[in-house]
Amino acid sequence: MSELKLPVQTIIFDFDYTLVDSAGGTIDGVNFAFDKMGLPLASDAAIRKTIGLSLPDILPALAREADTKRTDEFERLFFQRADETMVALAEFYAGVPETIQALQNLNIQLAIVSQKNRHYIQGILAKENLVDAFPVIVGGGDAPYKPNPEGLHMAVTETNSDPRSCLYVGDSVTDAKTAQRAGITFIATLSGVTPRAAFEDYDVYAILEDVPGLLDLEFLTRPKVLCPL
Repeated sequence: MSELKLPVQTIIFDFDYTLVDSAGGTIDGVNFAFDKMGLPLASDAAIRKTIGLSLPDILPALAREADTKRTDEFERLFFQRADETMVALAEFYAGVPETIQALQNLNIQLAIVSQKNRHYIQGILAKENLVDAFPVIVGGGDAPYKPNPEGLHMAVTETNSDPRSCLYVGDSVTDAKTAQRAGITFIATLSGVTPRAAFEDYDVYAILEDVPGLLDLEFLTRPKVLCPL
């Protein structure tokens, strides 16, 4: 388990499968693109496993090798459909809006670093009146794709935080790698498709069933206690 060096000042969240289940919009967008491209449709389960990847990585994960050079066409069609359905089909996980409010009440800064485009994130946040809760959002296209740590570095800088007082909360091994490369303490959630065992090779402060579990951690309930749980 990693150890916090300073009291928590800023919590940075991944978005998909961490705060929100947006699988419906992704499944719809991928298969809309595949249908228009004349490719076999992918199963819901297969697409769910790709959520959190960049769009250029989703195509080769799902399509035949001969079709992987059609990335530009795939992205254009995916976004065409996503502009219509991504926000509407996304749902916050139970307890997440209340948890965000509780963290704000504790004067903890909140930010998002995600592969999802920022305007989709803002549209989904607006459904629960949470746009103002996240003054810093680094989305797809704002920084190199994870696990490149630049997005996390940007969030730390834009929140005027000390990296030693930041947490990154995410659901995937990619998120764990990103936090490790950025030198930021990582908390894993099991709200996505990544099993607990997948995080065993990474330095993780805690593994939670979901984001509301943050409110039970000792660094929030007793901020001066900084040892790992």
